[in-house]
Amino acid sequence: MTKLSVNINKIATLRNARGGNTPDLITVAIDCERFGAQGITVHPRPDERHIRYADVYELKKVVTTEFNIEGNPREQKFIDLILAVKPTQVTLVPDTDGQLTSDHGWDTVKHKVYLKDTIALFKSHGIRTSVFVDADLKMVESAKEIGTDRIELYTESYAKDYSVNKEEAIKPFAEAAKLAAQINTGLNAGHDLSLDNLKFFKEHLPNLLEVSIGHALISDALYFGLENTIMMYRRKLQ
Repeated sequence: MTKLSVNINKIATLRNARGGNTPDLITVAIDCERFGAQGITVHPRPDERHIRYADVYELKKVVTTEFNIEGNPREQKFIDLILAVKPTQVTLVPDTDGQLTSDHGWDTVKHKVYLKDTIALFKSHGIRTSVFVDADLKMVESAKEIGTDRIELYTESYAKDYSVNKEEAIKPFAEAAKLAAQINTGLNAGHDLSLDNLKFFKEHLPNLLEVSIGHALISDALYFGLENTIMMYRRKLQ
């Protein structure tokens, strides 16, 4: 079964809007697990506009499922955080300063040496690694050479094209998934996956290990409630 990791960045954004501790990020993470989430994902950025570095240390104390931390290791602060917290998984994302949200994957050919060294560092501390990539066969193939345990397919283009032609939208992702299986690299996915497009995506990627979903899931929870929404997403993955 594909695991559902709930990205709680949006909860932190809501909290930070008023400067207090409502909603309580730690309580929400605990409740997400209690409601059926099989992992918690956070993506601390240098400006700490949503998840704060201090949040990550506090979450480490309470998360009992898989803890996935996303981010760009270009900053020593992020590397130090990962080595101190030792999450289940670190997902390397090529964010730039001030970027609203992740909008592209790594060029695993161009940044091969840098990624290989960074991944080796994290793996030497027993941390599973995943690298954010586009559904490009060259990038997937090179991911094997850098030594990552998994790749995470950036699914924005799939979500965008799904309503136009879902059969065409899924093709590059199904091909990337097939190659990942052939080179024995684990497969995750995330970005703009939703209740509308998740089931079809899962059906065409049988080796999909994990999806990380935040914005759509938290938005759905405003209407359906958090517990019900998590179970609705879980059912899409069965």
